Amino acid sequence: MKSGDVKKSTVKRQIMWGDLDPLGIVFYPRYYEWIDVSGHVFFQSLNLNLGALVKERRIIFGLVETGCLYHLPARYNEWIEIVTSIDDLSDKTVVLRHDISRFSDRALMVEGFEKRICLDVSDPLMFKAIEIPKDIRNILTKAHSSH
Repeated sequence: MKSGDVKKSTVKRQIMWGDLDPLGIVFYPRYYEWIDVSGHVFFQSLNLNLGALVKERRIIFGLVETGCLYHLPARYNEWIEIVTSIDDLSDKTVVLRHDISRFSDRALMVEGFEKRICLDVSDPLMFKAIEIPKDIRNILTKAHSSH
């Protein structure tokens, strides 16, 4: 990655029958499922396995806020791509941006985001927000380098 480049990951998928609502367009909760998967793919692309972090270091990046802006409906059999990048980074949180576009013409269909906070989960009854550990923060900062 060159200096100034923002790290991105891309997930491509086809809209299937089970993704649709009675009007024949994607049922909105599906977008949140796809955003969650794309977030995990993004962390994995940085060699940050979220499952390993909780198992080995007892930290997670818990979801504190999410949302979508819907511009165009997605329909059966269309191919879409979800491009994920870091939109904001602070001491304790990271905001991922997820742009969902129709693959055929690159039309932006949905703008999604998720804000995640770093949590110490060593005590399952008392999760505690913590600063992102320095080694992980360095990785995230490098991926967010153009901001």
